[in-house]
Amino acid sequence: MKIYNFGSGNGKDIHAFDSQNLVMTRILSSSDELQAGCMHLGPNGVVGYHQATAPQLFMVVSGEGYVKGDENEEQRIQTGSAAYWEAGEWHETRTEQGLTAIVIEGILLNLFME
Repeated sequence: MKIYNFGSGNGKDIHAFDSQNLVMTRILSSSDELQAGCMHLGPNGVVGYHQATAPQLFMVVSGEGYVKGDENEEQRIQTGSAAYWEAGEWHETRTEQGLTAIVIEGILLNLFME
């Protein structure tokens, strides 16, 4: 067994799309075009409005914030909730207090959630 740390100290600051207070720690990627990471958004953090390059699942594991998609309407998201965006869908995430989410994206993503 090996133990890995995917905390914010092991990630990279992201500023693309006018993002703010965002650190992304890569967890895995595969040759099947599937990747996962841990997104750390600090207080007043923003993942700027951009298009998803592949289907994307955003699972909040701590904190809360707001997400929006193509319809451009914000929806509250919190610990235990997930947002899903289709490839090509415009989306954004923001938080006032901070949040941490596991993000899984790839063309082979099949959801079993209702």
